[in-house]
Amino acid sequence: MTLAGKRVLVTGGGTGLGRDLARGFAEAGAEVVIAGRTREPLERTAEQTGARWHQADVTDPAQVAALFDAAGPCDIVLANAGMGESAPFLKVTLDDWQRTLAVNLTGTFLTFQEGLRRMTAWGRLIAVASTAGLRGGPYIAPYAAAKHGVVGLVRSLALEVARRGITVNALCPGFLDTEMTDRTVANIAAHTGRTEPEARATLAAMNPQNRLIRPEEVTAAALWLCGPGSDAVNGQAIAIDGGAP
Repeated sequence: MTLAGKRVLVTGGGTGLGRDLARGFAEAGAEVVIAGRTREPLERTAEQTGARWHQADVTDPAQVAALFDAAGPCDIVLANAGMGESAPFLKVTLDDWQRTLAVNLTGTFLTFQEGLRRMTAWGRLIAVASTAGLRGGPYIAPYAAAKHGVVGLVRSLALEVARRGITVNALCPGFLDTEMTDRTVANIAAHTGRTEPEARATLAAMNPQNRLIRPEEVTAAALWLCGPGSDAVNGQAIAIDGGAP
């Protein structure tokens, strides 16, 4: 499959899954633009992949508009920027709640809205959600609420654009083998007395295959959504989790 002639924007593109998405789409021949809040990882990923980069906070409408001005019209928009924290529900502050929704849900809304304004006859809007957006989980109420919101946004927008040659889908991976999971492991170890290997094994056990999901597996699914034969795949929340119930 080739995506030569297509322009792809990846938010949260400097690290973790975003970095791998940039790699995969660049290898498929697309022109890749990555965005994020921190300059240094963007520069490193750009050097590794040949992507252009632009610093932007996806919770700020003006910065998102400036991002698309700099990128130019994009055929494929991957709303990957996200953050996650864990805490017992009664210890979640309003600031925690609003910050989590701002990055994970409002950031996806702003990215999709600005990207859609500039799409023409063919396009792909892909959100990176989570299995937390399908099932929820203890100690992650704000994150799960935000990701459930992303899935609802995807399903609704897909119906609006269904006749325009544009599809809207969500990818819902389980725990990924990335820096974000490393932080989760460290947090579990700090608050439970488990060692980090024990904490990592607990997360891996949530996957029936007893492992973390590799970023390249999510990238492969994103590429499939942009390839031949994917035109009828619209409004879906695709779980990438080893078959967890």
